[in-house]
Amino acid sequence: MTNLTDELAWRGFKNQTTLKDLSVLDNQKITFYWGVDPSSDSMHIGHLAMAIMVRHFINAGHQPILLVGGATGLIGDPDGKTEERELKTVEEINHNKQAIVAQYHKIFDGVDFAVVDNYDWFKEIKFVDFLRDYGKNFSLTQLLDRDFVKSRTGEGGSGISYAEFSYSLIQGYDFLHLFREKGVTLQVAGSDQWGNSLSGVELIRKVEGKEAHVYTAPLIINKTTGKKFGKTEEGAVWLDEKKTSVYQFYQFWLNIDDNEAIDYLKIYTDLSRDQIERLGRESVSSPSERAAQKALAFEVTKLVHGRERAENVQKVTEVLFGDNSSVSQLDQNQLELLSGEIPTASFGNVGDRLVEAGLVSSKGEFRRLLEGGAITINGQRASEDSDVSEISLIKKGKNSFLLVR
Repeated sequence: MTNLTDELAWRGFKNQTTLKDLSVLDNQKITFYWGVDPSSDSMHIGHLAMAIMVRHFINAGHQPILLVGGATGLIGDPDGKTEERELKTVEEINHNKQAIVAQYHKIFDGVDFAVVDNYDWFKEIKFVDFLRDYGKNFSLTQLLDRDFVKSRTGEGGSGISYAEFSYSLIQGYDFLHLFREKGVTLQVAGSDQWGNSLSGVELIRKVEGKEAHVYTAPLIINKTTGKKFGKTEEGAVWLDEKKTSVYQFYQFWLNIDDNEAIDYLKIYTDLSRDQIERLGRESVSSPSERAAQKALAFEVTKLVHGRERAENVQKVTEVLFGDNSSVSQLDQNQLELLSGEIPTASFGNVGDRLVEAGLVSSKGEFRRLLEGGAITINGQRASEDSDVSEISLIKKGKNSFLLVR
């Protein structure tokens, strides 16, 4: 069995750490924490990568504490931002917290973990007491040296408020509190949280005279665009299907570039090394089959939305883009999923319905497309007088569809 440190390195989860000897991750059982701020009512796939890393820690026998940042969410993390965040109301934060916790339970289903909210301890702390007991232990010189502070206060920077500047102190105290109350000795995070996480390590050392540590994973960068992975023209790829539908979520993974699919299989799935290496060989020998992307799309969708939804969207995709585009293969749930993603029309003449749906501009364009064989009904070429009187899929070219029902 591969040990945790080797597994993390192979999968791409190794970055900065304060641990001088990583073997402690293989030889000792550690209580650790990972946190998400409720700045939205859903996590996105950047968070998901860190959640998968947390699962590897859990599988190795380490005990997880999952934090939702009710207090830090009220302030807003300044890291990576060029200007002040717009503050959210307490009601928004409470709503978002509930949504994030629900996603914790879905992603970590079957795992024994505790959920904590840093608002629960910060609401009892008095400001002067916090400054006297803990603020005294933070070096302003070190805080000013943080990259996010430099970018906001240097030449051309937009400036930073005291509230956002204090974010690092709040996160540092989280670590101290969890060290005292839960025996937490390790924080895991993305590399963008390295500076904030060090605040906790230093605070524990100064206040308790004890060691605590940080382990970070690199941020995932799209090799093609050079930007954070998961950012599309439409925005982030969310785990909540109201923000990113199950179909759109599946398609995102299915359309990953060939040179990145294997890397994302390592990061975003729990497929074994043998399985991933086999998919890598298949992708080289038969690239048109896109075996790696298909496995990636199914596995990640299964994790986030459940096996049934993953199987449904997999079947819908096969019907849309397969050689035999017949909706007769779809059950009612799959039809409903499909109708939420493509235009629908009532029974009638194919040309009329395509014009009404805006998929062709005129009957003239429709006839030209017919001559080139670009219009099909359930995989069969259509004619000018084709009528549809049963549930059918009309396809224009490769990527335009109309569901008639």
